[in-house]
Amino acid sequence: MSALRARSSLLRGSPNASFRDRVRAVGRRASHVVPRSATVHTASELVDWLKENGARIDAVEVRTVEVPSAGRPLDVVVAARPLAPGEVAFSVPEHLVLTLDRIFESEFVAELLTTDKLSELACLALYLMYEKKLGKKSFWYPYIKELDRQRARGPQAVESPLLWSNEELTGLLQGSPLLPAVRGRLAGIRKEYEALDTVWFMAGSLFNKYPFDLPTETFSFELFKQAFSVVQASLVHLQGVPIAKRFALVPMGPPLLAYSSTSKAMVTFNQDNRAVELVMAGPAGAGAPLAAWCGPQPNNRLLLNYGVVDEHNPFDKLQVAAVSFAEDAPPLEPRAEEAALAALMGYVRRRQAAYPHPLWRDLEIIADPASSPRAKVAARLTKIEKSILAAAVEALAARGAPTDPDVIAAAEARAELSGLQMGSFFDGQGHCG
Repeated sequence: MSALRARSSLLRGSPNASFRDRVRAVGRRASHVVPRSATVHTASELVDWLKENGARIDAVEVRTVEVPSAGRPLDVVVAARPLAPGEVAFSVPEHLVLTLDRIFESEFVAELLTTDKLSELACLALYLMYEKKLGKKSFWYPYIKELDRQRARGPQAVESPLLWSNEELTGLLQGSPLLPAVRGRLAGIRKEYEALDTVWFMAGSLFNKYPFDLPTETFSFELFKQAFSVVQASLVHLQGVPIAKRFALVPMGPPLLAYSSTSKAMVTFNQDNRAVELVMAGPAGAGAPLAAWCGPQPNNRLLLNYGVVDEHNPFDKLQVAAVSFAEDAPPLEPRAEEAALAALMGYVRRRQAAYPHPLWRDLEIIADPASSPRAKVAARLTKIEKSILAAAVEALAARGAPTDPDVIAAAEARAELSGLQMGSFFDGQGHCG
């Protein structure tokens, strides 16, 4: 097959980053961190519970941050004293970490469930929902109470778009590839909810201790979606462990601990100590918020999973289109590349037109103190996406692509007659590792 493909680097705007540089310069006038008031110490119940059960957390503390625009305070993990590179900031023993093998007390059952109809996240969410109904009788009560307080919010005081209303999704994310990704994820959650009763019957010995009805009779879809989002925002993806341990909920981990695309600190499982640890990669002063690396995740994944957008994310991308010729297409004409460039230019222009407002409006929303945290984080995402598309237009024009709409339309028509095909694909899946 003869093919001509547009590399993703072209759509990152790497051949000419001047537009993105200008946007970033303007965007720095408004901090990407939600404005905060003075902090006070909190979460003493969680901290006491962790210490009583063997966690080593003296090097860190939890502080409450008031976020007036969000209407609720936010808890964050900070350094209790100066920390040095290589130092263990906290160490949470294995028995205080929620993983599937711990929940089901059988690695075989855990693997069976997650290779059938339910994901690890769904299993963890269902377990936490039943434990929450036990109230203070649950061993996990202090941790669940803190998760409830955070409400799946990241360090920018925003929940995953999974918990936004349909009106908010459409109004704030229209034109972004994140919008169909969110709706696809919601459809997947709905499918898992309808399969929850499978867990009840397959793991009856586990759920016999709960004096409640079947999952779908006990919990509404909205409650399950909320629990799923909480687990998703709190998840740590452990490396080098059995499959039933790979997704873990770690007290003192996210969402109390921020995820960052630029941090080099890692949350890892120490086989010798049988504990999950945060190991510092660089120094941190007393009172400094701590963060861990979340893997090479673009911003749409960070927002979908954790409710954050990192304007300095080195892994950000907007992969929008590929161009190829059909199997039965005639031999390439001399102007085939020009036709492909014109097709790409038309595609990128249509993507730009799909947004309800221009980039400068995103900057206004970010800078406006009256904007809600959700509006601000959505504007940060769409600002970045629009800057990538604008840089792609500049790069395509530099390669000789037409910019006049009539010329583009005529070239696209010729390209279609030549067997040119356009394909699009969106990011939005995956979790931090």
